[in-house]
Amino acid sequence: MIQIYCKNTRTSQSFVEGTTLQDVLAAFDFEQPYQIVSAKVNNVPQGLRFRVYNNRDVEFIDVRENSGRRVYHRSLFFLLSKAAHEAFPGCRLYMEHPIANGYYCNFFKANGTRANADDVAIIREKMHSIVAEDVAFHRREVQVSEFVKIFRDLGYLDKVKLIETSGQVYMDYYLLGDTPDYYYGRLLPSAGYLKVWGLIPYQDGLLLQVPDRHHPEHIAPFVDQPKTFAMFKEALRWNIIMGLSNVGDVNNACGKKGRASELIQIAEALQEKKIVQIAEEIFRRFNSPEKVRLVLITGPTSSGKSTICKRLSIQLKACGLHPVSFSTDDYFVNRVETPKLPDGSYDFDNFDTVDHKALQKDVLKLLKGEKVQVPEYNFVTGIREYNGKTLELKDDTVLLIEGIHALNPALTDKVPDSVKYKIFINTITSISLDDHNSIATSDNRLLRRIVRDFNKGAFSARETISNWPNVRRSEVQWIYPYQENADVLFNSAYLVEFAVLRNHGEQILSTVPKNCPEYSEAHRLMKFLQYFTPVSDKDVPSTSLLRSFIGGSSL
Repeated sequence: MIQIYCKNTRTSQSFVEGTTLQDVLAAFDFEQPYQIVSAKVNNVPQGLRFRVYNNRDVEFIDVRENSGRRVYHRSLFFLLSKAAHEAFPGCRLYMEHPIANGYYCNFFKANGTRANADDVAIIREKMHSIVAEDVAFHRREVQVSEFVKIFRDLGYLDKVKLIETSGQVYMDYYLLGDTPDYYYGRLLPSAGYLKVWGLIPYQDGLLLQVPDRHHPEHIAPFVDQPKTFAMFKEALRWNIIMGLSNVGDVNNACGKKGRASELIQIAEALQEKKIVQIAEEIFRRFNSPEKVRLVLITGPTSSGKSTICKRLSIQLKACGLHPVSFSTDDYFVNRVETPKLPDGSYDFDNFDTVDHKALQKDVLKLLKGEKVQVPEYNFVTGIREYNGKTLELKDDTVLLIEGIHALNPALTDKVPDSVKYKIFINTITSISLDDHNSIATSDNRLLRRIVRDFNKGAFSARETISNWPNVRRSEVQWIYPYQENADVLFNSAYLVEFAVLRNHGEQILSTVPKNCPEYSEAHRLMKFLQYFTPVSDKDVPSTSLLRSFIGGSSL
């Protein structure tokens, strides 16, 4: 017999060796407002069919928790893939990226045409029938050579390339009924668990709708994001031009073909080209009758706002303008006045953390041509200080303000929109692990922040991971609602970024103790990074945005 300690009830019970987590769950009585979809065993995410052979701590989770959401979403991806192929044999389905509170999917029928509304309805009905039949998911573990044969025979060369470059000896895959597929992480026990979802036409493909994070009994509300979609499409276009559609392609390019240095240079050139285009547009508007004078730069944490602001300033100077800048962080209220979270800790991402009245008052004075003494925030003492720093806008001057709240309308609501140019920086991963496994857009930024916080001695990896859910909640509330209001969206992600971050991140993530809750996320990220062939950062230039996270930046 083995002992299972259930964290949900804080009690232990004895079980026969090899008992599944489904059976363990049935033995513990605790409040379950939503369906349990997975569990953490010694802080490692596992599916409910996982069998326990030794004494373990187990925590059961529902779809509101991040790892539970991933299990639900992956299972939903498989459901869609199976339904699409059964409804339209020979079709190709690509799970590309999250958008509009769902996931965008590119879909082509065997004859190369896209799906119309009737086709989507057929796939949706097929999905419903699989759910109604409660078809089971089954996990299989095989040698890599057998895995490669199975998926090569199916024509899934994207999965073949991914696994052949992963360096693994054994690999698992799943069956939904008799349909095989590969997914990064565990799945649900059966399709009957998938009660909340939607499938609708979107842009030129499909939108797979998922449960709302806070009210998972409902589908997350649709929010159209045409500018964000266009940014994704632009990134994907460059990937196709370079022949890099997935991680397997990138691994082969960096490993067998020795193109890592070239890919880094191309990524840098594409970003600089975009910055030049933005600078030239600002210059054009600066010389228009409405005369843009204020450039607002925002984006979520670790998207590269400060570096982009500096590089944009250089390009504006090359256009003949004289840019001056400051950060909204300099207008933080004194720390004792900072809003607090329900647990009593400071809410540093709240809009009221910034003294927006003082900031806007100074901006209005600057736009009138007055000289203004601007503050500098002392992050050691937590006090906003005035140390004699002054700014003044000359005839050839444009003012740049960067910060997470820069696009919040309340920050500059007294400034005419005609004089503003708004930039939203995001980190949009443009490649997928394979055709059915998209990469979470926030993983770039989380890994960047873990590496930067650790290298600067600000926070341990455990502390950064612990605070990440609060950061993400604040972004959804305070930053992303204004993304589509921007004049331009800038993608700060690099095609080979995860390959470079692997060399920095793995050792840092390994410092997270296995006996703490944060180990679950550290374990996931370490497993995720192993899919990438590591690339040295020696060819990453000192002016690169990536340098502000891995170190060695000259900006």
